[in-house]
Amino acid sequence: MRDGYLYLDDGRTFGGYLIGGHSKPAEVVFTTAMTGYEEAYTDPSYMDQILTWTYPLVGNYGTSLKIRQGERPAVSGVIVSELTAAPNNWESEGTLAEFLAEYGIPCLAGADTRAIARAIREEGTPRGVLAGADEAAQAAQWLATPPAHDQILRVTTKEPYTLGDGTHRVTVIDCGVKRHMLELLCAQDCRVTVLPATATAEDVMATAPDGVFVSNGPGDPADAPGTADTLRDLLGKVPMLGICMGHQLLALALGGRTVKLPFGHRGGNHPVLHLETGAITMSSQNHGYAVEEASLPDGCEVTERSLHDGTVEGFCHRGYRVRAVQYHPEASPGPRDNEEVLAQWIASWQGGRV
Repeated sequence: MRDGYLYLDDGRTFGGYLIGGHSKPAEVVFTTAMTGYEEAYTDPSYMDQILTWTYPLVGNYGTSLKIRQGERPAVSGVIVSELTAAPNNWESEGTLAEFLAEYGIPCLAGADTRAIARAIREEGTPRGVLAGADEAAQAAQWLATPPAHDQILRVTTKEPYTLGDGTHRVTVIDCGVKRHMLELLCAQDCRVTVLPATATAEDVMATAPDGVFVSNGPGDPADAPGTADTLRDLLGKVPMLGICMGHQLLALALGGRTVKLPFGHRGGNHPVLHLETGAITMSSQNHGYAVEEASLPDGCEVTERSLHDGTVEGFCHRGYRVRAVQYHPEASPGPRDNEEVLAQWIASWQGGRV
């Protein structure tokens, strides 16, 4: 542990104690969740991001292999107010500090996370780097490097694989899918075939799917034009459901546009209004882009809306049998209010209503 800082690309700095080496330059984001730090750190959607936890105590219940959502942490760095040194949980397999050290993920502890969250909220999402107090000059040089645009290619599966032995054949286009989503699909009596994000429409149709699921993932949807082209080629051929990044890619496939949010939606307490029923559910979210509502073509119907900022949280195109939601039905972490999305989608194959 040594004196360290979060250095932002606009010159602002926030101090604390640096555990581990310096991070690479990355987007600095915050989450409002109170639990689920291990799931968040291993969520592929956080690739190339430094994650600030607004909840003041992080690491209280340690770490456990079974709740991880990816093979390794996706985050570039971690910022916390207080890092618990002695977790208390019968399932704990180690401390959070040990977990981060195992994978070389730097952590800035003792930071004013409220000030960092306010700065991001008011000024927009900056790029930053975690580094020692004596590395200010190097930090400026690191931040001058252009950001990467290949996050989906780095997190997608390299080879197809199959899970479950259910009745329904679901093909997943993996843009950074979380482990729990695959478990929920299997629990819905599905045989799941997972394909890389680079799969073509021919690759997808060769799996003879009853439905195609487009997963969550990191980065800018505009950086994955090939995946959007594949989805465009699949329109009308098979029912499709997209979540998070999949939601945005389906919008692009239909001819819509996406925009970068001033600050993203991240955390487990985002209220969503379901326009057809008037119901309000709490959702888990992790995204920095949103679908531009005015760009959606004729035939698209907005079905859900954020009660925080009014952005599109869901849409459908009944003619093409497409449904998409911006939030995470599988949570992990977060509330489970929206898990029925999967069952509703599968039921729609027989009922003709998306």
